[in-house]
Amino acid sequence: MMLKRAETPGPWPRWSVAFGGRGARVMTSIRGHGVLGVGVGLAMLLVATFVLYPIVQTMTYALDGQARTVWEGLLRSAETARVIRNTLVIGVATGTLGTLLGLVMALIQTRTEFRFKRALHLIALIPIVSPPFAVAMSIITLFGRSGLISRRLFGVRYDIFGADGLILALVITFMPAAYLSLVGMLQSFDSSLEEAAADLGASTWTRFRTVVFPLLGPGIANSFLLLFVSAIADLGNPIILDGGYTVLSSRLWLAIIGESDLAEGAVLSLLLLVPSLIVFVLQYAWLRRRSFVTVTGRPVSRLHPITQRNITWPLYGVALPTALMIVLIYGYIVVGAFTKVWNINFTPSLEHFAYVFRGPGREAIGDSFVLALAAMPLAGLAGLLLAFAVTMRKFPGRRVVDFASVVGVAIPGTVVGIGLILAFNQPSLGGLVPRLTRTAAIIVFALTVRSLPGVVRVTAGALNQLGSNLEEASLTLGATRGRALRTVVLPLIRPAVFGGLVWSFARSMTSLSAIIFLVTPQWRMITNEILNEAQAGRYGNAAAFSVVLVVVMVAAMKLLAMLTGFRPTNQLGTE
Repeated sequence: MMLKRAETPGPWPRWSVAFGGRGARVMTSIRGHGVLGVGVGLAMLLVATFVLYPIVQTMTYALDGQARTVWEGLLRSAETARVIRNTLVIGVATGTLGTLLGLVMALIQTRTEFRFKRALHLIALIPIVSPPFAVAMSIITLFGRSGLISRRLFGVRYDIFGADGLILALVITFMPAAYLSLVGMLQSFDSSLEEAAADLGASTWTRFRTVVFPLLGPGIANSFLLLFVSAIADLGNPIILDGGYTVLSSRLWLAIIGESDLAEGAVLSLLLLVPSLIVFVLQYAWLRRRSFVTVTGRPVSRLHPITQRNITWPLYGVALPTALMIVLIYGYIVVGAFTKVWNINFTPSLEHFAYVFRGPGREAIGDSFVLALAAMPLAGLAGLLLAFAVTMRKFPGRRVVDFASVVGVAIPGTVVGIGLILAFNQPSLGGLVPRLTRTAAIIVFALTVRSLPGVVRVTAGALNQLGSNLEEASLTLGATRGRALRTVVLPLIRPAVFGGLVWSFARSMTSLSAIIFLVTPQWRMITNEILNEAQAGRYGNAAAFSVVLVVVMVAAMKLLAMLTGFRPTNQLGTE
């Protein structure tokens, strides 16, 4: 994809998007696939309108002549280089450690006979149903200068603010995204490949190194990218755990909220966008050159559990302390919600919940649930259609659809929020789209496009393992493409589809960076309320909000599981 100057005036001011000469043929080629083609076309229209167009608007604003003074000031400042370096360190560390922990958890869940597998699964999912910066509050009260563990237990006044505390918070927060992606791939893995390697004398470790890990390439790469972008775009944790360790997202937030400088915000957005796009393009190019098919339609054997202690014990040695840390951090949030003054006065009290369910708090809970529920089916259906199109279809322009469908994962949420303001603060696209700012619609679209790439990546990771002969066999037997999709493909990727829906709803309920600039008194979001309470030092109220959010999320996910008929089992037969 490339950007070029528009030769004639039109709804795209000053810039237009050209898809390497193939854009004109994309819609024509997919129309031949009936309802699927129409669905893919609408999904692409959603991406173009609410991802690509706002980004073009942001780039236009940041590269405008009026922003020259902003660029000069930032590029001359040594502080800018330090902030960029801090951002990259946080992103790489979170992406690497979070993906590693997610892989370990997924291997235990699918390839071992661990007795408490179900409990470990639930613990691994706890962070996904909580606001992303709730971890930061608990870390401060546990390990900070006056922390329960650091000060009261060990007598150490440890300064948790800065890089170490921020990386810990981000890894714990975003690790479930890697876990959900990788566990879905491992559950549909064909063990006959491993058995063939074993017949040739390969050890368990050799089989994992030469067979399993290479075939997990899409999941590992997707997880790293998702965690990298999530970490550098995260806003709540850097604000709370800053301690002088400033990153681009917090500096951008200060420019918009504290200084009301939209020009500097646009320039910082562009700086934040560059490393994300570089990592995305490298990952995209690497995956395109490889094949990762493991589910072909032939009879396959069930996964055999790993019993060698030299493999299982190291896995347990990493997973169990991680699970303990998750339980400790989130358990202490519950303590803070039910005590009079968190970390100081542990007298049981419900006054924080009384505050939550009064006025603005009650409205924020209801608004968040309604908006997330509206965004979930949009992201789920669009993500499924796009993932199916780019992995199972061969048509001119498929690479354009592939790139556009997942490029949103490389766009930080703060950039999306600013781009939507710049794009839809007035009637746009030749008057086709009315002004959307200060409406619920712009928040729903923001939530949709933020969760859409995750849905596409999770679903595409499962579809990449399906051989084309499955669908071809159905078509040969007389099935239509729609029926082949419904009766053959969807049942095989149901864990990934469910994971995508869960990810979409959870991401929408806990989103902050993309919507912090879009919320209004008419439409409140619970994450914004939690951040306001935490910034004001009312950690007890923030903890109570977090507990209520987790309860709402768990209840909604249980209902979703009942409606979809999904039960999270693995191929070892345990739940």
